[in-house]
Amino acid sequence: MLGDVVDTIYEAAFVSEQWPTVLNRMATLSVSMGAAMFLFADGRPTRGVALESQQAQLEEFLGSDTLPFSASVQRVCQNQPASFVDFDAMLTPEEREADLVNQHYRSQGIGSHLGTSIAMPSGELVIFVHQRRLAHGPYEARQVEHLDLLRPHLSRASLMAVKLGLERARAALVSMELMGLPAAVLTISGHVQATNSLFDALDSVFVATAFGGLAIVDALANRLWQEILRASISGREPLMRSIPLVGRDNRPPMIAHVLPLRRAAHDLFFGGDLLFAVTTLNSSSFVPSPTILSGLFDLTSAEAKLAIALAGGQSLKQAAIANKIKISTARSYLEQVFQKTGTHQQSELVALIKSAQPFHRAGI
Repeated sequence: MLGDVVDTIYEAAFVSEQWPTVLNRMATLSVSMGAAMFLFADGRPTRGVALESQQAQLEEFLGSDTLPFSASVQRVCQNQPASFVDFDAMLTPEEREADLVNQHYRSQGIGSHLGTSIAMPSGELVIFVHQRRLAHGPYEARQVEHLDLLRPHLSRASLMAVKLGLERARAALVSMELMGLPAAVLTISGHVQATNSLFDALDSVFVATAFGGLAIVDALANRLWQEILRASISGREPLMRSIPLVGRDNRPPMIAHVLPLRRAAHDLFFGGDLLFAVTTLNSSSFVPSPTILSGLFDLTSAEAKLAIALAGGQSLKQAAIANKIKISTARSYLEQVFQKTGTHQQSELVALIKSAQPFHRAGI
């Protein structure tokens, strides 16, 4: 059976969907009721994957404030045990009593925690954890031995998965570069993971900040970017995901699109949460369709129709009549459009809307 587990571990290095299967087979070997793996990295949110039956609970746990204040988690990160050890053995009785994570699991009838840490050359720390019910007592020596035999394979597979995760991000950015799209992959906190050369060439528009962050030179655009980041970090859906960038010094106006990288928790080793892609706009007299505007600026159908009417030369009152809405409703829609497009006046809005000709030609 040990050989089957080893095979699955190496399969998971290339097929990330297999990590829950790895954890399930390791839990069977160690007679554990729970198993999980975590990826810790400076400046990035902690990631994790667990048995399928525990994944929802794990995601709730990762989203809470409990994890950073756990004495056992801190001790494991500091000591980085090179074999599977009882996490509680690294704490004093007083620390075990005060540990929030320990309290939480004991209230659910969970006792011993057996785990190990694996340091990556790139700075990440992978931690594997197994759990037993209080009623089943501590782990036996042979169960610890079985897991220790697997540790070298877990180490090699984890290293390969980290490298492949970053390569997948880079490959996606190269593909966007071939399409003429400057792009970057960032974590949910705004830490830049990878960029393509087109994005790097926009150093007069985007600048690096402390701790690998990203800022936009234009103050208004940067405020919109920071709002998107704050919303993403807090789990809220941002009001907008497209940031207008005013043209300067012979550079045409552009739009920066911030797309969430939705994925299941098994994509543990791919550190990106946000895709930052930039499209260039050219001034024209063409008025795009409501569908194009909705995609570019996250406008609702009603907001897009109002914006199209204004871009076509209608007054706000005329646009309200044409769309069969009250003038007060039209004003409310217009305020939302201003916020989502980063404009403040109808003339600015119209100029921005008419700049979307390339998307029409591209068939977007």
